[in-house]
Amino acid sequence: MGSPQGYRASWWTFLLHQAPHTNFQFEPVGSEFAPEDWGYQQALLFLASISGLCFAISLVLICVYLIRFCCCSHEDDEETKTQRVCCITWSCVAAVIICCAGIGIGFYGNSETNDGVYQVTYSLMNANHTLSSIDTLVSETVELLSATVRGDLTQLEETLAPRTELVAVVRNTRRQAEAVAQTLDGLPFWGEASGGPSNLADQVGYLEDYRWLAYILLLLLDLIICLFILLGLAKQIKWLVIVMTVMSFFVLILSWGSMGLETAAAVGLSDFCFEPDGYVMNTTQARTGLSSEILQYYLSCSQDVFNPFQQRLTMCQRALSNIHSQLYGLEREAVPHFPAAEKNILSIQSTLNTTESNFHHLVALLNCRGLHKDYIDALKGLCYDGMEGLLFLLLFSFFSALSFTTAVCSLPRAWKRFQNRWDSDYDDMEDDDPFTPQESKRFVQWQSSI
Repeated sequence: MGSPQGYRASWWTFLLHQAPHTNFQFEPVGSEFAPEDWGYQQALLFLASISGLCFAISLVLICVYLIRFCCCSHEDDEETKTQRVCCITWSCVAAVIICCAGIGIGFYGNSETNDGVYQVTYSLMNANHTLSSIDTLVSETVELLSATVRGDLTQLEETLAPRTELVAVVRNTRRQAEAVAQTLDGLPFWGEASGGPSNLADQVGYLEDYRWLAYILLLLLDLIICLFILLGLAKQIKWLVIVMTVMSFFVLILSWGSMGLETAAAVGLSDFCFEPDGYVMNTTQARTGLSSEILQYYLSCSQDVFNPFQQRLTMCQRALSNIHSQLYGLEREAVPHFPAAEKNILSIQSTLNTTESNFHHLVALLNCRGLHKDYIDALKGLCYDGMEGLLFLLLFSFFSALSFTTAVCSLPRAWKRFQNRWDSDYDDMEDDDPFTPQESKRFVQWQSSI
């Protein structure tokens, strides 16, 4: 099946859909969206494991750098040490700046993803409202016709009993009203699954709330760590830099982990958005038992697709028109001879007018344009805004991982520089300076001896 009218897969969806899908045995797997298939799940896990490989490489680089830093001593002159210290400080600052830029991208991506998901929930609620309106309208109309058949038509038949030809007209009207009620009663196609879109919207919204909150906390954690790193470097607070180094390593793990999840989610979403009709039709048909003709009608909403309700709606329209004609004939023929029948005929005509009004409303609700628009809006929200936000979150995780890898490598040298600088400041002081700790101690001992 092709893409539905009004929706076209974006270029980034096409690019991600072309990503290689490979299972754990390095065998190619189809790129059709099939989340229940174990082979497809392996392909997504394989893509997610790429970030795990990147994390392992970053760990190796950090270990090699720190081992070299701890075990290898450098006997450089003062100017070389000053240049190296300056390089370390500015590398930390550059990493923090890049991380802050990534945090800004992450906030934007989180907002875009949230907007896209809530567009999906809004469309699902609209679709649920349409389906519920169809059920309510049909039940009210059928109940109204049934009450008319049991009440006014039965009384009219008893009133016109002396005229057999009029009784035949009333009975024919009764049969047609019952046929209309029976036909309308079979129109609601969603059946017991009428709460499906509403339940799905609630589940999606519930998961989205927690996803949004988790990313907000991760973004704030990154921002707080960046600010405290800058504070520790500016004020040369050794314990704060040490704590931020440990926190940077923790966030480094979270960044690579979130990057793996976002990679798998982006590729899986692109597979769905590349050709959504097939998966939606198969899943909906399996869970609700709807016919493929009805699903094809609402998913495509094309003039080339047959309307599965057209024949029954036409039969109801003709039956209601015949009932109108028969009631007008009864009003002309029966009322002059049976004045008591006028009340029943007027009541039936009022019911028929209400039924026709409900029928026209029902025809509008059953038309494919309303539900198809909700379907297209949900696809656009998920595959345009949602996909774009997910890619920005992926970019945030990548920047964050690179920045904190640099920070974990550079911060230990920075706090060692604080200690060295403190010691060198004392070494540069003159021996007879009364404000040095050594001279202050000698002065106290001299006073005590006096």
